[in-house]
Amino acid sequence: MDHRLAADLDDLPALLAATRDLAVRALAGLEHRPAAVTPSPAKPEPLPHNGIGLRATLAEFERRWEPGLSGSAGPRYAGFVTGGTTPAALAGDWLTSTYDQNACTARDSSASELEHQTIAWIAELLGIGPDHAGAFVTGATMSNLVGLAVAREWLGERRGVSVADQGVGALGPITVLSGSPHSTIYKALSVLGIGRDAVRLLPTLPGREAVDVAALRDALVAGPAIVVANAGTVNTVDFDDIAAIADLRDEYDFWLHVDGAFGAFAAVTPDHAHLVAGIDRADSICVDMHKWLNVPYDSGVQFTRRRDLQLRIFGNSAVYLGLPTEDDPDFVHLTPESSRRLRALPAWCALLAYGREGHRDIVERDVMAAHRLGDQLSHDEHIRLMAPVRLNVVCFTLAENPTAERMNAWVDAIAATGETFVTPTVLDGVPGIRAAFSNWRTTDADVDRIARAITTCTPR
Repeated sequence: MDHRLAADLDDLPALLAATRDLAVRALAGLEHRPAAVTPSPAKPEPLPHNGIGLRATLAEFERRWEPGLSGSAGPRYAGFVTGGTTPAALAGDWLTSTYDQNACTARDSSASELEHQTIAWIAELLGIGPDHAGAFVTGATMSNLVGLAVAREWLGERRGVSVADQGVGALGPITVLSGSPHSTIYKALSVLGIGRDAVRLLPTLPGREAVDVAALRDALVAGPAIVVANAGTVNTVDFDDIAAIADLRDEYDFWLHVDGAFGAFAAVTPDHAHLVAGIDRADSICVDMHKWLNVPYDSGVQFTRRRDLQLRIFGNSAVYLGLPTEDDPDFVHLTPESSRRLRALPAWCALLAYGREGHRDIVERDVMAAHRLGDQLSHDEHIRLMAPVRLNVVCFTLAENPTAERMNAWVDAIAATGETFVTPTVLDGVPGIRAAFSNWRTTDADVDRIARAITTCTPR
């Protein structure tokens, strides 16, 4: 064994303690860490011929890279839809790496059973019924891809072909209907060979991002299609009427995929659960854990009613892996990955540690934070809210001359304060900015700091 590796093994308890101390310092400093950091160009460095050992490596990381990392784990990072990491989820993630399980098969450990238990808890939390089977994937992008892959196979079933065996070319034209699909829907369709151009954008309700169900009904007359419904759009957190869309299956044949990456968590709060009514009637559902569940990145779940079709697509028929069984297939036969990190463990730890009530509290506080920010921005005559604050996102723009150039400059100026980080967007052709709240730590004081940073930097 290399002498440096052997020395690290001998000194492992102390080295893990040093790593813990570094993590503790980082978390303790979140209040003062800039929400965003402009990166400086990295000078190319050759790969070391002889390593320096873990202790020196930790010191070099803290010197060279740590100061340039953003405060995205903290309460004032409002870009994208970014959760943090609760204490239980952080512990679970460390243990995931410690035990280093390959959660692809049930043959050698209890990892698969832990994943099944965690998925059942998530389904219960979000009101998803027992007809749906689930599996962990890397995030919402892969969850949407898996759901749409199963939808593609379903469409082939309707046309007497198996896309998994014969390829997408055997399927013929495919129509995907949606009102305001997320960009990852287009990415998934591109990867699946369906193509971005397969999307037919439907009219939305006036002043909304929710699809006009009457227009959807008219479009379904053409024959079997894939319908993508939204449970929370990224700009205004708008929700399609999922129950009304599901009712259309009494008349028309279509696959209903619901993208509920973060909006599905509306189900945990009584005041907003109605927004996702009917989600359990979907054929496939996308949910992202590293958003509102506040577990570390690389964690999403996909649900579907048609696990048999999912197995047909992702079955990995290598004898050494175990042949797939339709009644209880291993996870290796259900997702794009063969080797799978036990990403269910941080979610299991978080759900057990804080339960339904703890996660309801996170969602409700983030919703209140968004309303608090929206209220403060609405009192600035130079700022215009672009939509009502429906859940956890505030979408706003300049009251006058909201060009893309001015908006990008505004975003950069806000980031330069270090107080918060927000992202630009476009809504109904108008450039704007969105601030999203998903972090478990966010307080009223944090919201006030965010508001001050935004209004102080507002072009006048």
